[in-house]
Amino acid sequence: MNFSDLGIDTDMVEALEAKGIIEPFPIQEQTIPIALTGQDIIGQAKTGTGKTFGFGLPLIQSLGSDPEPGVKALIVVPTRELAVQVTEDMVLAAGNRSTSVVSIYGGKAYEGQIEALKAGAQIVVGTPGRLLDLASQRLLSFANVSVMVLDEADKMLDLGFLPDVERLFAQTPPTRHTMLFSATMPGPVVTLARRFMNKPIHIRATSPDESITQANIKHFVYRAHALDKDEVIGRILQSEGRGKTVIFTRTKRAAARLMEELNDRGFAAGAVHGDLSQDARERSMVAFKAGKKDVLIATDVAARGIDVDDVTHVINHTIPEDHNAYLHRVGRTGRAGKTGIAVTFVDWDDLHKWALINKALEMGIPEPVETYSSSPHFLEDLNIPAGTKGRLKNTPIPKAEKRAGQPPRSQGSKPSGQGSPTRTTSGAEGGSGNSRQRQRRRTGN
Repeated sequence: MNFSDLGIDTDMVEALEAKGIIEPFPIQEQTIPIALTGQDIIGQAKTGTGKTFGFGLPLIQSLGSDPEPGVKALIVVPTRELAVQVTEDMVLAAGNRSTSVVSIYGGKAYEGQIEALKAGAQIVVGTPGRLLDLASQRLLSFANVSVMVLDEADKMLDLGFLPDVERLFAQTPPTRHTMLFSATMPGPVVTLARRFMNKPIHIRATSPDESITQANIKHFVYRAHALDKDEVIGRILQSEGRGKTVIFTRTKRAAARLMEELNDRGFAAGAVHGDLSQDARERSMVAFKAGKKDVLIATDVAARGIDVDDVTHVINHTIPEDHNAYLHRVGRTGRAGKTGIAVTFVDWDDLHKWALINKALEMGIPEPVETYSSSPHFLEDLNIPAGTKGRLKNTPIPKAEKRAGQPPRSQGSKPSGQGSPTRTTSGAEGGSGNSRQRQRRRTGN
């Protein structure tokens, strides 16, 4: 099956084919024919399944091949990064049409966005705050919006945007065609849908027996020591078959520190977090997508805008807040039918949090195995060649160590005070194979 079979116009099919996009994903197969009829839709699917084209292609087609100037369609997203990503996909699909798309989000100057609106952009992709800001200044009107899409609705809820979303809905015509997409469907999102949608059809792009965690992702969960994490990550980045890698940290400060550390170790790492300017965040994303940097360190706020098909590894430097955050993080890999690897570090203080995630996702890993950078099972799990150290280049000796007369740290050495790694097992010492297997189970293939 191709997009023509779903009823998409030839010019859009050709625009997609030019970028190697030929066969639709399940969410697209189910959504596009219904959306083309103007039926309201609630689309539920995991991240990385092609939701953007699922709503984007029918939206563009509904406006016609040569739409009149002025805002006719509104796509509301929770984050700046996702606004950029959705805009790129919409521009790609409309490449053979006169349709104009503009991103409206904070952190960027108003002038360029206002100019695009005045020039007659028909499709607006934006975050709630900046959209309402421009609307309050009478620089943006939703009076002629015929199609409205709410993307990543559950993230809107997490970020406290639902009141703003309600205000946006209230400013659009009640006769609009509405589509809502979300990976999960918490109560407030369902209530929002009932209030602002007209008899929506609920589409789930998963089979009833499909595991909540993607079958094409291998999950490894380790109880790691904070002082050893940098070395562990450095060795993972040299595992066989490792491609683009996303590392999630809990705080902006941790993301900045880890980027500096990995660059110091010789890896090409960039970062996306709230302390960076919007331009700096966009430069990091562009470099990551282009392969100029193959490691991207991010906080959860940026997670939904990382839409790159060839991410092979996701590393949770710190455990996510809950099972939904876990799914959104690891969903950066295993996209577009490819396989992926997710590695999660659990600190001693976070074991209770992991127990809740493990139970919610039925992962079968109740107790993460204690793991160090030299642990044999760790090197075996992730296909790390024997003798690998977590550094591609030597680091200059810090001046403070020189002055103190301390011996220089050798390449790949562990932090001071950390002795030989040991592992605790539930059985007797010596029964390594079976006892370790009882403690450590993998999910995935």
